[in-house]
Amino acid sequence: MYIAPMFIKHSIKTDKKTAIQYKYLRLCESYRIGNKTRHRSILTLGVVPPLDTREKQKDFADRVEQLLTGSTLIFFNPLSNEIEALAQKFYKKIREQKIVRSNQSPISAQPAEEKDFDTIDLNSLETEDVKELGSEWLCYQAVEQLGIRKFLEQQGWNKNWIDIALIHLISKAVYPASEHKTEQWIEENSSVAELFSVESLTLNRHHLYEASRMLYRVKDKLEPFLSSKTNELFDLQDKIILYDLTNTYFEGRKTGSALAQFGRSKEKRSDAKLIALALVTNAAGFVKYSKIYKGNMADCKTLETTVTELSAATSQQDRKPLVVIDAGIATDDNLKMLKEKGHQYLCVTRSKLKEYNLVNPDQEPIKLYDKRDNLIEVQRIEKENNPDVFLYVRSVQKAKKETSMSSHFSTRFEEELDTLSSGLSKKGTTKKSEKVWERIGRIKERYPSANKCYTIDVQSKDAIATSVKWSRKNTGTKNTDGVYFLRCSQPHLDEKSLWNIYTTLTEIEATFRTLKTDLNLRPVYHQKDINSEAHIFLGILAYSIVATIRYQLKQKNIHHDWSNIVRKMNTQKNVTTAMMNEKGKKILIKTCSIPTPDVIEIYEALNYKKRPFTRKKFVFPENKN
Repeated sequence: MYIAPMFIKHSIKTDKKTAIQYKYLRLCESYRIGNKTRHRSILTLGVVPPLDTREKQKDFADRVEQLLTGSTLIFFNPLSNEIEALAQKFYKKIREQKIVRSNQSPISAQPAEEKDFDTIDLNSLETEDVKELGSEWLCYQAVEQLGIRKFLEQQGWNKNWIDIALIHLISKAVYPASEHKTEQWIEENSSVAELFSVESLTLNRHHLYEASRMLYRVKDKLEPFLSSKTNELFDLQDKIILYDLTNTYFEGRKTGSALAQFGRSKEKRSDAKLIALALVTNAAGFVKYSKIYKGNMADCKTLETTVTELSAATSQQDRKPLVVIDAGIATDDNLKMLKEKGHQYLCVTRSKLKEYNLVNPDQEPIKLYDKRDNLIEVQRIEKENNPDVFLYVRSVQKAKKETSMSSHFSTRFEEELDTLSSGLSKKGTTKKSEKVWERIGRIKERYPSANKCYTIDVQSKDAIATSVKWSRKNTGTKNTDGVYFLRCSQPHLDEKSLWNIYTTLTEIEATFRTLKTDLNLRPVYHQKDINSEAHIFLGILAYSIVATIRYQLKQKNIHHDWSNIVRKMNTQKNVTTAMMNEKGKKILIKTCSIPTPDVIEIYEALNYKKRPFTRKKFVFPENKN
């Protein structure tokens, strides 16, 4: 059995003498047995003029339930003194009567803090309606911390759509799935709707689709709001911003889509159309701005549009942060554009530098370590006629990997040349010099990194190849395995500072991993572009919840990934236990389970409440139907 929160029902009555109509109110609650939902009256309120709107009636019913059950319900609007007085009045009336009667169906609710003895038939004990609660309650409190409800109220949204949007948002963070599966999860597996005092049976996927679209319509206001809110909450300055792109692919042909285009897939899905997502985050991993591009848009062509729109959206032209970008975006035109707009930048060079000078030739490379404790060697270098600072970086681990790969490709390269050469002495093989060189060209194309290390010669007689000879070049140059170069427009930064700033790029990479994997941003199944854009923005909003929680946990040295946090939090359940007492009455006890030590650690690190309620008790005759 499922016990829903209390609510107000009204009926229209007419005064026989004056013919004036008035609303006659009753305090009720619904309950579900199996798939059937029933309502039951708890108390007749009569004519109560102060309860003239649905919102006031809802606040009144919630407050009475809170007083009766001893639960901790969160009211989104402060109660007026008038409604608080009414709630206290009818609460006392219910307590004084001890048993509330409606159609001979006695019901009572007992506050959790009082002693409550009864004689129970232990054989009648049954546990029912067990649902997940911990992850939902965790995200609910993060949503309240971010002030998203208040923002939507200021946009003129009504309470019903705010509740649906926040339910959908929390569901996306906890159980990222299609709207159809999310609808089933809300009804069958989760208590997320109950946190908002919403009957889960009234929610369907069409509500969720519309909620996503409504959130996307306020993107231009909601994104800056969350950007400012996280800065305010965690005292962040945004001195550094990170810019990168990723893409996600579609399932289906998407013939009518303007956004979905074939392009270079980061998931190697060359068979599927793509959509590109550009993100700007700060060094703490919070999203500052997002923009969706067509799937065939080159990464390097998106920076100017995004930076321009970000500046306009944030109105921070007086304080230009350092922009950190990867090699794919760091074209000369983009770096020039950033300078013209007053931004400083740090990036990886698009190719390895060949001509440079060490700033301090007698100084040994500075030894640093990356986040995986791999050794990094850095040296400050300079390029002639270039005012930027350059940093020579060599990763020992990366060098080992590249050396291994180079050895592998060289071996394969030599094997194919050897096969070609040995075939010249066999019947039925290509021997014309022109065709042999074509085959060599195809081998070079397959192994470009190995090709540059070899010299190849074909010996021929009368245009017929007789042998293929090759030798490894002795370039006399330094080994460049594991080497790359950083470039920065701020000359006052030292080697360690440059390296530490560059490593913040891992934050945006982690953001993309969370979006694509933990929040199930790929693939996209929607057919209409508006739904695709809303789907991606909902994922970004869900990531804001995840980032808010994880950032605070990291400050307390708790570094779990999101999927692990959800796994731990899902141990906290919402459980209803049914039993019969000696008088033949059925008792339902709804409890929020005590969190495990791991879950308590998470709540305490965040300074969140551990349970939305402790216990609710309901007593009524066993339903014979």
